[in-house]
Amino acid sequence: MTAARDSSERYSPERQSSERYSRVAIWLHWTIALLVILNLAVGLLHDSVPALRAWMGAHKALGMTVLVLSVARLAWRLANRPPPLPALMPAWEKGLAHAAHAVLYVMMIGMPLTGWLMVSGSAKRGPFNWFGLFDIPYLPVSTATGHFGHEAHEILGWMMLALVVAHSAAALRHHLLLRDEILARMAPAFARKKNAL
Repeated sequence: MTAARDSSERYSPERQSSERYSRVAIWLHWTIALLVILNLAVGLLHDSVPALRAWMGAHKALGMTVLVLSVARLAWRLANRPPPLPALMPAWEKGLAHAAHAVLYVMMIGMPLTGWLMVSGSAKRGPFNWFGLFDIPYLPVSTATGHFGHEAHEILGWMMLALVVAHSAAALRHHLLLRDEILARMAPAFARKKNAL
């Protein structure tokens, strides 16, 4: 049996679990993903694209939204077991997938927190509110802590960008090359028909 045939049988849709993430998990996943991508674009490009500077207030508000939703998503994940990975998936790939998910949760919570530290410890505090509806309290931190938050926020931003690209590439690899149901677990619209070639 060739390696290609073995890979095809290992990941064939007929041999995969039909379990999917819950509707709550799916909604949280795609909402957070959209907000993170939008915020990465504003945060990483606002210096080189002057038009994006006007979005910095929204950037802060969306960051706090990501923080709240990410904590909710983590709580939901702990209370609701996710569908298992395919039994025949290699152990190294399962380990990598679990590690990537853990890092994503750390990043989704860590990035807004470092941003909060940054604005709280700034020598020149600007408006900090949620889309003008209510003020968000500053954290009781020093300017030194604010500087740390600034540096950490920038580094985490680039790390998050790399992780988002890698996570997306892995999902597309499963869907387009391995042709399994991994992506369909979080995006039911991508489920394959049982009689698909």
